[in-house]
Amino acid sequence: MAKILVAMSGGVDSSVAAALLQEQGHEVVGAYMKNWINEEGLPGDCPWQQDIRDARAVADHLGIELRILSLMGAYRERVVDYMLKGYREGVTPNPDVMCNREMKFGVFRDFALAQGFDSIATGHYARIREHEGSREVDVLRGMDDNKDQTYFLALLQQEQIQNVLFPVGELPKSEVRSEALRFDVPVAKKKDSQGICFMGNVKMADFLQHYIADQPGDIVTTEGKVVGQHRGLHLYTFGQRKGLRVSSPVYGKAYVLVEKRPESNELVVAFDDPDTPKLYASRCRVGSISLTHRALIEAAELSAQPRYRCPSCPLEILQQSEDSREMLIEFSEPQRALTPGQICAFYDGEVLMGGGIFQQIDYAK
Repeated sequence: MAKILVAMSGGVDSSVAAALLQEQGHEVVGAYMKNWINEEGLPGDCPWQQDIRDARAVADHLGIELRILSLMGAYRERVVDYMLKGYREGVTPNPDVMCNREMKFGVFRDFALAQGFDSIATGHYARIREHEGSREVDVLRGMDDNKDQTYFLALLQQEQIQNVLFPVGELPKSEVRSEALRFDVPVAKKKDSQGICFMGNVKMADFLQHYIADQPGDIVTTEGKVVGQHRGLHLYTFGQRKGLRVSSPVYGKAYVLVEKRPESNELVVAFDDPDTPKLYASRCRVGSISLTHRALIEAAELSAQPRYRCPSCPLEILQQSEDSREMLIEFSEPQRALTPGQICAFYDGEVLMGGGIFQQIDYAK
């Protein structure tokens, strides 16, 4: 029997994770991470108080302790500041991936081990495979392809995935719902959460507008024709179609964002076609690479997933730095709207190998 600290968000997945571990005979304690309470009064729904009530109701139902961990300072420094810095620099960061690396499998995991717990557990749809005779473990895709969340774990180090359990990763989402009903947890019919990690349903544009002043400019075509106005480069991302508020002169063809020009404060749009310049690319440079424990070059079925809910694609490593922290890679097929600041997750078959951050896109290939 192990002593396990379960990250309980007040949602179905983490509640079932706690119930399953308790049923297996482990000593289970729940913990709610209070990372963000929307003190600034941003528009949107940040239901942290309701989430705590839900997590406490589940803990009381299971007869386990629930601890409330106030980690707002660390979250602001490690996730929010990172996110704002990225947008100010003109890239599109991924706060959910950084939250996992810095908070759930960083601050939270460190706290648990320091408090004498053997492991932490979360409601992620992923799986852990242990290596016989070694402390090293693998992270495998979740059994439910539609819910697999390993992409969001791509920047974790090997030591961060040790002493970690993913109890619902072996189950499809439908079965997790069934288990919630079997355990009769109070949140069995609660909807899945949406929005930024721990912030709830807060629109990114509203969040950014609170911290970064609008800098309006022209929206132009690749030929230089002004077709509209934007509110600020930081509010838009490559490949975006909705929200541009630019009418296309050609019926059935929509404009898509293909370039940002900070020097002239212009957004560049073009038609959303496969042969549109700067919309599809095969080569890109990936930096800040984090590997779980093996060199990518050793992977038998090396592939990469350039965004969440996107199929992984085979790739070739063309160059890599001596410390393997930066690589030039080439996908076997052109990928749409590769975006600086976003995460590229690497796989060997179903095994997550690690990941990095897109730095530069080569549109010449």
